[in-house]
Amino acid sequence: MSSFSSIIGRLPAVGPVLLVTATLGLAGCSQEKAEVKDIIRPVKVVEIAKVHDTRTLSYSGSVRARTESALAFRVNGKITERLVDIGQHVASGDVLARIDPIDYDLSVKSAQAALDAAERQVETVELARKRAEQLFAKNFAPKSQLEQAILTYDQAVATRDSALSTLAQAKNQVGYTDLKADRDGIVTTVSADVGQVVGSGTPVVTVAVDGEKEVLIAVPEMEIAEFKPGKAVKAGFWSDDALALDGKVREVAGSADPQSRTFAVRVSLPNDPRVLLGMTASIEASAANERQLVSIPLSALAEQGTQSIVWTVDRGADTVHARPIKVAEFAADGVRVAEGLNPGDVVVAAGTQFMTENLKVKLAGETALQSASAADGDAKQVR
Repeated sequence: MSSFSSIIGRLPAVGPVLLVTATLGLAGCSQEKAEVKDIIRPVKVVEIAKVHDTRTLSYSGSVRARTESALAFRVNGKITERLVDIGQHVASGDVLARIDPIDYDLSVKSAQAALDAAERQVETVELARKRAEQLFAKNFAPKSQLEQAILTYDQAVATRDSALSTLAQAKNQVGYTDLKADRDGIVTTVSADVGQVVGSGTPVVTVAVDGEKEVLIAVPEMEIAEFKPGKAVKAGFWSDDALALDGKVREVAGSADPQSRTFAVRVSLPNDPRVLLGMTASIEASAANERQLVSIPLSALAEQGTQSIVWTVDRGADTVHARPIKVAEFAADGVRVAEGLNPGDVVVAAGTQFMTENLKVKLAGETALQSASAADGDAKQVR
């Protein structure tokens, strides 16, 4: 401006004309600056939605029978027949497998022979007892002889009874050479085959008993507190999206698995013919939120000195304002915010480096187009 004044002083004759021109030039500059200042910047924003009080836990598992019986022979022996295969339905009393019964048949014959001998012995001592009673009645024999005959008879009867029990036991063992199903069900496991020598109690066939079915899931220790017996859950099935059942937690393991460090949770299901053993199921349960966090895009985060801020939009005035926030953590989908944002707040999602306090902005649309992820809730994104 000093140079401009000196020029005016040197040209007095044309001063008024130049002054008018200069004045118009300055007015043009001021108008241009005013126009630049009044530019409304379009922005991309996200709107913070209400944070939910609950979250959904989902775990996958397999359908299994509530009761599974691992059946085994009650005697030792070599398996000679296996009459069932995995997946076969069996009824109570059906023979599943057999072991060689020859030795047990011989035991029956031996026990029968011992019983026959014991019965002959009873008949012999019974005659002696009756003879002693007759002699004692006629005073031809002392009482001690009668007592001895009675004692011998009682011993013979006891020996016969023992032989009778031994025979019954031997016959039972012959019956135990047939492994039979004790309840209706489906064979799920075959643990031994023909030619194998098994001991008593060694599992040979596992049968899933007909009736109530359940889903077995593994729950990590940080979430096991959300599963209590009786808790209502939802069961979905990968094979049929339309199949959804209401389940209930039946049992929670008292200790974690030593390898996986997870807890076994059994969920009972209502009886439905569409649910088959071995199907893959998904169990969903609701849990309370402990931390009310929302997530915003990383591009929405700005710094003002040492304070983390976001730029919020005042929809009434169409201006932006800096708001301090407390960042909880950084995640793959953005920034988790613990404090500073409320439901309904509109946050600038991109271009924060161009924002200034009270800057006029323009939203391209008022309709939510996309949900911005939240730790335990939702946020809606608009453009």
